[in-house]
Amino acid sequence: MNSESYPSQILESAVKEFSQLPGVGKKTALRLVLFLLKQEKNDVLRFADSLRRLREEIVYCKSCYNISDAELCDICASPKRDHETVCVVENIKDVMAIENTQQYFGIYHVLGGVISPMDGIGPDDLMLKPLIEKVEEGKIKELIFALPTTMEGDTTNFYLYRKFGDIEVKITTLARGVSIGDELEYTDEVTLGRSLVNRLPFEKTL
Repeated sequence: MNSESYPSQILESAVKEFSQLPGVGKKTALRLVLFLLKQEKNDVLRFADSLRRLREEIVYCKSCYNISDAELCDICASPKRDHETVCVVENIKDVMAIENTQQYFGIYHVLGGVISPMDGIGPDDLMLKPLIEKVEEGKIKELIFALPTTMEGDTTNFYLYRKFGDIEVKITTLARGVSIGDELEYTDEVTLGRSLVNRLPFEKTL
């Protein structure tokens, strides 16, 4: 039997679905499917239900746009967090990376990407407007730019900085312990934590 011949259409369909996951080829997909086929029925049903709940029940926090189980994520809902300090990040993985440092006690704003003209991503494609509205309402005292140290990240930082030029808000950015071109999720917790604690006024990086 060659790699394209399956004894069951159901098996073939499952392999096809798994192979659509990032970094999963058909051989790996087949191995995963056969593994599941050997497991107890209840275990597989629990696995399937977790995927269903992932798609149907997870929502985005109405304040910061992090993923959440409720309208407000645990961070935004916590009275122990500093709600006047907002860390601006590209995606949910960056929130997780910063939280793992245990060095940050403010809240977040997840943009959902960065400005990238080459990829056809402009300001209107990101969650920039809600952030701008919060700053204009005077609810924020400090904005921390924690976007990737890439051309796209720097472009987004500068765009936001220009937007807030006439508004009284402190704007800082991570100290350059995070290497140029690095993404936060790949930065070790100690380095990232120090970069947060030792953050710099953004204008000094221009």
